[in-house]
Amino acid sequence: MNKSKVEKVNFYSNSLQKEMSILVYLPECYNSLAPLPVLYFLHGRSGDGNILFESDLNIKADLMIKNKEISPMIIVCPSFENSRGLNSSLTCKEVCNPEDNRIINLGMYEDYFIKEIIPLIDKKFNTIKDRKGRYIGGASAGGYIALHNAFRHQDMFSKVGGHMPALELNLEDDDKLYFEDLASWDEYDPIYIAKNNNILSDIKIFLDAGNKDEGKFYEGCLVLYRILKEKRISSENNIFKGHHNIEYIKSNIEKYLKFYGC
Repeated sequence: MNKSKVEKVNFYSNSLQKEMSILVYLPECYNSLAPLPVLYFLHGRSGDGNILFESDLNIKADLMIKNKEISPMIIVCPSFENSRGLNSSLTCKEVCNPEDNRIINLGMYEDYFIKEIIPLIDKKFNTIKDRKGRYIGGASAGGYIALHNAFRHQDMFSKVGGHMPALELNLEDDDKLYFEDLASWDEYDPIYIAKNNNILSDIKIFLDAGNKDEGKFYEGCLVLYRILKEKRISSENNIFKGHHNIEYIKSNIEKYLKFYGC
């Protein structure tokens, strides 16, 4: 009997001008003829595609698919480094945050995802190649990346999840390091985009954060949710128990999979 598997895909990114890697979960039934939907699940700052394992995403997907709680899907976890998924600089480079010595990555990370990763996955794997079968979600900074990509490229995704998403209501000094041009902040801020642009009525949106989230990102979720509801966009906003950490994501991963897979 076939088993699910995780493949590592290495490729050279022309947008970033360096080698990058992606982890791809293929469910047990992958070798059947039917194309499968794809969930792009994105990590937080300074993480990588290993969020697939750290969140037990592959284990829970196996179990829920087997129990017919969700439909089979491919799950793709690319590396975004600490970039927030932005087209922040024409050249790929690193800057150091003097407050915590954390490296921030600048480069054409939106192009890397939209123009390179998604076409690569659609070419290499048996995917549904339209927005109805393409979902995006992420944790923390990955939730921010998921939301701005879904809102900026509405022709590409039908579901988006922001899980304890790094929605900043005020631009802090360390946030400014992600932008060579601060005018770009609004272009990528999911709250600003939702407020000032049309959002397709058939996109489905899931927001959540922990009641003890250290970044208080439940506040940004509530602001975004109210905008979406006012525009009659299908959305839900949840506050679950927990802090801003991987344990919070693990404790709610089944809820997320039901949102994407049902």
